[in-house]
Amino acid sequence: MIKVYSTDSCPWCVKVKNYLKSQNVEFEDLNVQDDMIAREEMIKKSNQMGVPVLDINNNIIIGFDKSAILKALAQ
Repeated sequence: MIKVYSTDSCPWCVKVKNYLKSQNVEFEDLNVQDDMIAREEMIKKSNQMGVPVLDINNNIIIGFDKSAILKALAQ
């Protein structure tokens, strides 16, 4: 299960989600602007408030780090 923690106003969140879609990767989009439970979950996993945060098979990736995303997807 891949989770993307994002907000509506974050341009990097849009880039991450578009990239995953271009790679035909299914993911759950969690809007931490509206979803307080998802926000707490994201903070607990990443120890930060910035978005995007990706959880790919328990690999936490902060920001749009294409090489880290590819590495996590390959595992």
